[in-house]
Amino acid sequence: MITETQRAMLNLVWHGVGPARVKKLLEECGTPEAAWAAGPSVWWRDGRRQPRQIPPVPVDQELALIERHRVRLLTLADSDYPDTLRTLPDPPSVLYVRGTLLPEDAAAVALVGSRLASPHGVTTAERLGRELAARGLTVVSGLARGIDAASHRGALTAGGRTIAVLGSGLARMFPAEHEELAARVAAQGAVISEFPMTMEPFKENFPRRNRIISGLSLGVVVVEAAAHSGALITAGFALEQGREVFAVPGPAGATTSRGTHQLLRDGAHLAESAEDVLAVLQPVLATCVAGFSTAASQPAAAPAPRLTPAEAPVYARVSTDPVGVDWLAAQTGAPTAQLLPVLLGLELKGLVRQVPGQQFVRVGS
Repeated sequence: MITETQRAMLNLVWHGVGPARVKKLLEECGTPEAAWAAGPSVWWRDGRRQPRQIPPVPVDQELALIERHRVRLLTLADSDYPDTLRTLPDPPSVLYVRGTLLPEDAAAVALVGSRLASPHGVTTAERLGRELAARGLTVVSGLARGIDAASHRGALTAGGRTIAVLGSGLARMFPAEHEELAARVAAQGAVISEFPMTMEPFKENFPRRNRIISGLSLGVVVVEAAAHSGALITAGFALEQGREVFAVPGPAGATTSRGTHQLLRDGAHLAESAEDVLAVLQPVLATCVAGFSTAASQPAAAPAPRLTPAEAPVYARVSTDPVGVDWLAAQTGAPTAQLLPVLLGLELKGLVRQVPGQQFVRVGS
C-alpha cells in the first residue's frame, strides 16, 4: 500500500521537479506532503521551470505494476533510504526496489566497464566480483552486457550480495536477456531504478543511473573502458562524490584499455585484486559498518567450490606450490589431453591459475 508521503513524492517527480530541487524542497518544507501542497509557485520560485524529466504515470497503473513485480517503493523521506545516496547533492527522490537493501550494503564497491568486453575483461570482472563478495562487500553494477553482468555473476558465485542499478524501469528490463540474471541478483541483493516501472532505456537515463552506482559505493573499479566509455562517466561521478577510483590495467594498445590507462595516468588506484581495493578502502570500511574492520582485514572463507567429478581429484593435488601437467597426470592417472580442459575449467572458476612453464597453483589458499 502506498503511503501519502510516497504519493506526494511521486507527484513531485512526475511533475518534473528534479532530484536536487526535491532535496531542497524537503529541507524548506519538511515533508513531501508539504512540498507538494506548496505548488508550482514554490517549486519554481526562481522563475526557471525545469523540463519534465519523467513522464507522468497514472498512480493506479503504477501501483498495479509495483505489486505485480514485487517491487518496494523507497523515497528520500523514508528512514530506510540508503544513507550513502542521501548525502548526494541530487539523490534519487524515489527508488524502485526489487529485492532488499540492507544496512551492510554501505560497504559496497562498484565494478563497471565496457559492454563490448574482452574475454580477459569478463574473467577479471567475475574474479573481482567473487573476491570482493567473499570478503563481505556488496558488489554494485549496472546489469549491462559485458563487465557489469560478469561482476554480478562473480558476486553471486561467492554467495555474496550484489545490487544492480537500471537505466530503465523495472518492468522494462534492459537488456531483456538479463531477466534471469536480474532475478538472481534480486534474490541475493536488489535490482533498483529511479525511473517509473515502464520507462524505456533512453540514452539520457544512463548518466543518471551511473551517479547512483557510484553514490551507493565507497569506490568504483573500472575493469575495462574505451576512451569515451560510460564507465568513465561513472568514475567522474565517483570523484565528484568523494569516492575512490580504481582501474584495472589491460593489454597495451587494446581499445578497452585506453580508458583505464588514462585513469591510471590521472591518479586512479591500480587494482589487480580485491586486496588492492581493500588496502585503500580499509580506513573507511572500518567506520562505515560496525564490526566490519575485522572481517575486511581477515578475508571471509569462500564457499566450498563446486567441482565436477573430473575436477575434484585434480584440484585436490594443486597447491600454492607450482605443479606441472605431467606431474598431475602421474598423480591422477589421467592423460595430459584430458587434464588440460579440466585445468582450464578450474581457471575459469578462479580456483587455479597458470604460471610460467605450464605449471599451476591454487588460488586463495
